[in-house]
Amino acid sequence: MLKIGVAGLGGMGRVHVTTYSHIADCAVAAACDASPAGREFAREQGIPCYESLPEMLAAESLDLVDVCTPSFLHKEHATEALRKGRHVICEKPLALKGADAREMYALAEDQGLQLMAGQVLQFSGAGRLLHTLVEGGEFGKPLDAVFLRLSACPKWAKDGWLFDKNKSGLLPFDLHIHDLDMVISLFGIPGDFQVISGGREGLSYKEHCRFLYRYPGLNVECEAAWFNADIPFTATWRIYFENAVVIYDGAGATAYRFDCPPEKFDTEDKIKVPTGINLPPTGMFYEELSYFTDRVRKGDTAQYRKDEIIGLVDLLEKIARE
Repeated sequence: MLKIGVAGLGGMGRVHVTTYSHIADCAVAAACDASPAGREFAREQGIPCYESLPEMLAAESLDLVDVCTPSFLHKEHATEALRKGRHVICEKPLALKGADAREMYALAEDQGLQLMAGQVLQFSGAGRLLHTLVEGGEFGKPLDAVFLRLSACPKWAKDGWLFDKNKSGLLPFDLHIHDLDMVISLFGIPGDFQVISGGREGLSYKEHCRFLYRYPGLNVECEAAWFNADIPFTATWRIYFENAVVIYDGAGATAYRFDCPPEKFDTEDKIKVPTGINLPPTGMFYEELSYFTDRVRKGDTAQYRKDEIIGLVDLLEKIARE
């Protein structure tokens, strides 16, 4: 039985706690969160809750730590857990600077431990379909791609840290990171990029960004937004291949060709787990955390997607300076 400690019981920490209860041979043995809401959630779940990560690590015999604290604390908390000999899965972004990501992986390798960045889109049905279509070549080479990830302004963020560039990295690190991670995993690090951004006057952050990434024979455009409007969350993509256009509308994917009926693809998760928060049941967190815990059980210390994750953080750091 793997004994897990969860650092941070905000929305994502609660999703992870709930998800672990559906994974065999795993148990959330402890958590740390200083907030009254976090401590109340832990009490409801019957989990010992400590004020701080050092306190939890000192008191509990854990196999791994799941870091779900605010982005600017990820390096500190992941490093602390690794130095204490615990495997770590860390919510996105792994770090806000490429140099920090390199240090974290170097420490994990020195300690013989697994460090995994929680880029959960890789484990979604739509994400897996994308890899199948691009890597399988059924419709030929990709020629153009568009990814949209649009949201109402996240007013739920506590203490305003999400709107502090030094603490969150703003839109690129919080929202766009999901699509850019998919782009890098599919096509590699782009040779060139361009950013166009805008929003209302008087804000310390941009509310809307367009990103253009250039590859030989391929352009990729991404759009991300924290709109000052109560719009439905939107996460869609469109890929133009040599012989088809494939569109994912957030619910399912369809391929369109000449002289053929539209072809629909199944992007439904085979297993759906309640998240415990205001998110519909999904399988991607289950698949992600099952994959990580399985690697830990097998003693696999090769770092999952290390080079791609470092490249992702490096590129986002450059984008954030634009």
